[in-house]
Amino acid sequence: MGLTHFNEYGRARMVEVSDKEDSVRIAEAKSFVRMNEETVKAIGGNNIKKGDVFSVAQVAGIMGAKKTSDFIPMCHPLMLSGVDLDFQLKEDGVEITATVKTIGKTGVEMEALSAVSIAGLTIYDMCKAIDKGMIIENTRLVKKQGGKSGDFYREE
Repeated sequence: MGLTHFNEYGRARMVEVSDKEDSVRIAEAKSFVRMNEETVKAIGGNNIKKGDVFSVAQVAGIMGAKKTSDFIPMCHPLMLSGVDLDFQLKEDGVEITATVKTIGKTGVEMEALSAVSIAGLTIYDMCKAIDKGMIIENTRLVKKQGGKSGDFYREE
């Protein structure tokens, strides 16, 4: 299989997708923000001075998905039909899950990964005053549905 993101001169290019069929595209990504127990308790008790951590991270994650093509050079701008994020408070941090959907010619994996990444960075920003040692980790694509390459499901 040839590399599709290079032109005949070996320079990067955006892949031509106009001949591809539209299909339903869904991607789910996850990430984890590891933090100390004090930070977990502060988030759970809504005691973060900057405000409601999950509400702000939710909006940031949605914005991140929508703006993916602005900061990942070879991503196509997409008309997303849905973006949702879920936050699960664990004893050692926050698990973030993003689900992104569209009907189009190219997938939404990067948009889902961007959503969890930006949400994780936002959680860090909201909580850094009490925990500068947080770690954003294990960012990964969990599943992808639709498109020519077929479905992908990560065994967790």
